[in-house]
Amino acid sequence: MAHTSAHVAHTLTTHITEVFGLMGNGNAYFLDALLTSTSANYTPVRHEAGAVVAADAHFRTSGRIAAATTTYGAGFTNTLTALAEAAQANVPLVLVVGDEPTSGPRPWDVDQIAMASAVGVRTYTVGRVDAAAATVTAIEHALTYRVPVVLAIPYDVATVDIGTIPEVPGPAGAAPLAPDSEFAQVSLDRLAEELSAAKRPLLLAGRGAWLAGATTELGELAAATGALTATTALGRNLFPESEFDLGVAGGFGAPAAMERIRQADVAVVFGASLNQFTMRFGELFHPSTSVWQVDTDDRATNSRVGGFIRSDARLAAGQLVSRLRTCAPEPDSRGSGPWRETVDTAADRAYEAGTEFASDGRLDPRAAAARLGELLPSDRVVVSDGGHFIAWANMFWEPSAPDRMAMVGTAFQSIGLGWHSVAGAARANQDSTIVLTTGDGGGAMALSDLDTAIRSAAGRGIAVVFNDAAYGAEVNLYGLKGLDKTPMLIDEIDFAALGTAAGGQGVVVRTLADLDAVDEWNATPVEDRRFLVLDLRISPDVIAPYQEEVIRVNS
Repeated sequence: MAHTSAHVAHTLTTHITEVFGLMGNGNAYFLDALLTSTSANYTPVRHEAGAVVAADAHFRTSGRIAAATTTYGAGFTNTLTALAEAAQANVPLVLVVGDEPTSGPRPWDVDQIAMASAVGVRTYTVGRVDAAAATVTAIEHALTYRVPVVLAIPYDVATVDIGTIPEVPGPAGAAPLAPDSEFAQVSLDRLAEELSAAKRPLLLAGRGAWLAGATTELGELAAATGALTATTALGRNLFPESEFDLGVAGGFGAPAAMERIRQADVAVVFGASLNQFTMRFGELFHPSTSVWQVDTDDRATNSRVGGFIRSDARLAAGQLVSRLRTCAPEPDSRGSGPWRETVDTAADRAYEAGTEFASDGRLDPRAAAARLGELLPSDRVVVSDGGHFIAWANMFWEPSAPDRMAMVGTAFQSIGLGWHSVAGAARANQDSTIVLTTGDGGGAMALSDLDTAIRSAAGRGIAVVFNDAAYGAEVNLYGLKGLDKTPMLIDEIDFAALGTAAGGQGVVVRTLADLDAVDEWNATPVEDRRFLVLDLRISPDVIAPYQEEVIRVNS
């Protein structure tokens, strides 16, 4: 015989092995059952938002769903920003929470279902007879729709003995969306004809293509068309032939690479939402470029798209390859050869790294990031907070695959989720170095889980704090408009001292030579290392290229 919370714990951990959480009245019995009666791995965090962010980062850096758990009321409301981020980023996870009793709300209860719904998250409430089934349904919903889901256990139901835990069929996997409709097939025919005739074809892929497992098919399509390739920030290095790749598209892209993309006559976008940043606020493609989009969404995600095919990226790319084999262009139809063989993509991808110091005598963040790109271990997973600084990692720390860099916060335009994300990435990638990049504003906001980060990635974690004593994005956008900068500035925080106090190794970095600490850290046996916190005292005067685009649009 087992109580309701045990039914949830056992059923959940049949399908999910990693749980991140913070205990309170509402989830105490669930956690007890989890820890005493299942084999799940439980990682405690210090803030409820951290539980959700860790589960979020776990999925982004592994593709495996994780769970979070908190108590009801204030414990639940503390998760809302993190839930909104996961919802907007299409990250599946299950948040197990306590909830008001079925007899009605107490003075400290809030309408959690309404709050979750307001940020785009569905709630499944556990009952006295369907606890196991509701748990599987919640997991299935999260995986099918790629969204976070709340699984609520009412307070007066949590300890009700409801009998033996039943065997419940596992969540059904959703079949990939095939382009089987007549419209999709005709559209694929048209697109194959355009690609066959194109002189400067481009393929652009995003995170959706990575989740679809489309790397091989997209590589074959690029080879069949002679196309140059590019990716969104969330699809980095998805294409197998890097020598023909222009890198990341949008505000993080290198100027020459972005000019090259504008030369394309046909561009096909796979599994990418084409948001304003990827599109460079409408400037990514030339007005004459024929733009197609392949996506599982039910409509094109940008007005610039001229042709839309609703399909799984892998299946559509495979069908295009088959078509192109039957309508291959004549050897001389492209003149001297495929476009991609005439382009020096390495030169196009190059960024301006600046000099060691900016005009104010503080470190140029570009130079520091470029040097770190040389020093950081190659087997690394980067997790990023949100803020002005996000450009530097995207420009100078090339990830080996899309799941080796996660930007938790960018979908919801939030900051302060960075330290929380380390635990999730560390559990998902137990043999890799975990690198956090954050700013001083977001870094200060998330300090509740500083010790969680240091504890969970001990010996293989590095935090890089771009510390300009300001909320950089606001200074760049509103300070330059003449608004009073006082609310935009931060008294300089000593993150090195904070990291050391929490059990890490803090280093203040004022010169590039100070980054030799990373070399020393790399040379130290893992068992003798501490989590390395690099406090980069950078200049606030160097504006990231993507931020300059934002300034231009808003001016």
